Amino acid sequence: MTRTVWFNCCAGVAGDMLLAALIDAGADRLAVMDAWGALGIDGFAATWEPVQRCGVASLWTNIAIDDEHDHDHDHDDDHDDDHDQDHEQRTNEHSEPHTHRPARDVLALIEGADMPAEIVSSALAVYRRLAEIEGEIHGTDADDVELHEVGALDSILDVVGVCAALHDLGIRHLTYSPIAVGHGTVGTAHGRLPNPVPAVTRLLAATGARTIGIDTTMELATPTGVALLTVLGNACGPMPAMTVQATGFGAGTADPPGRPNVVQAVVGTAEHAAADAAGWAGRPCHLLEANVDDVTGEVLAHTITVLLDDGAHDAWVTPIVMKKGRPAHTVSALCDDASFERVRRRLIDETGTLGVRATTVQRWPQQRDERTVSVDGHQVRVKVSDGRVKVEHDDAQRAAAALGRPLRSVLMHAERLGSGSDG
Repeated sequence: MTRTVWFNCCAGVAGDMLLAALIDAGADRLAVMDAWGALGIDGFAATWEPVQRCGVASLWTNIAIDDEHDHDHDHDDDHDDDHDQDHEQRTNEHSEPHTHRPARDVLALIEGADMPAEIVSSALAVYRRLAEIEGEIHGTDADDVELHEVGALDSILDVVGVCAALHDLGIRHLTYSPIAVGHGTVGTAHGRLPNPVPAVTRLLAATGARTIGIDTTMELATPTGVALLTVLGNACGPMPAMTVQATGFGAGTADPPGRPNVVQAVVGTAEHAAADAAGWAGRPCHLLEANVDDVTGEVLAHTITVLLDDGAHDAWVTPIVMKKGRPAHTVSALCDDASFERVRRRLIDETGTLGVRATTVQRWPQQRDERTVSVDGHQVRVKVSDGRVKVEHDDAQRAAAALGRPLRSVLMHAERLGSGSDG
């Protein structure tokens, strides 16, 4: 059985709406607040308030920011009506239009947080993708790009909060409906931009996500909300076949007449066979490959290391024979949309290859938990899945060197502790 969530985005999507929908569907708000606490940020308060949206009972995420802790935060509640309308999907109508942070600062903040590895990796994937998109739009390197609205503290809290809520619910597969969008223009830190904004359309184009047009000038789909769906999601389409266990509704700030301004989360389980038949069980990802015949073994080993550091799920080298009987190697890397361009560029730079090919494949990661065990006072991470315990090699290697013990002895000890068979 696979734990699944489907989001109904008939009124658009924003990060705070996704978060509220997951909490309304049963995610533990304390788990979300623990993840926020791990960021080490003060000066904000959050509540989830029961509201009605066109007669639908839902939760509204209300995040209040103390501008002493976020000096660019704009608390001017006297925005003009057009500006308020443009930002009705955001958590607060006085959200921080002038706040900006370099992408590297946001990524460092998340990387340094003491959270479960799955939450950290998911949040990093979302922000790396946002940085790449903003870099493409403004012609800036992804690490150097200034994140404006999506770099605001409330957006950071939305992304980390959604990742923590998905982790708490044990969600392994995420799907979503076609996303509603408006038209006209919206006010942003860069001035008035087309609605939907360029970041949203590029995120949609990168994954082939479908949309529904609604006759409104409201900003229905925000970059944060769309990034969460397109980066973490498996597919866009109708609700998959599953046994429904819970449902929740996350409200936007506005309550327009005639339609409920909510995102609906439907949580349940699906059998693997049913998931396969629906075509969404596997996580879509990219297989990047290059054939090289003039790269040393040392460089190939280094390339694998840096590809993994740049976000590849896995990287490997396969011996091959090329034309005229020349011995050569295929360098392969498996990655998501969020790290595709970075991994592709790294593969070219490190090997000097004249070409890279890519195919889209399905990936079925086994559900697993990461925990830390103590081997004679040294912390060693282990990954635990059904019937298997995998010890983090680098941690075990450091512990073995510090203790003066054989590596295999430390590996066996950590494995026993991880499986619970050694007190």
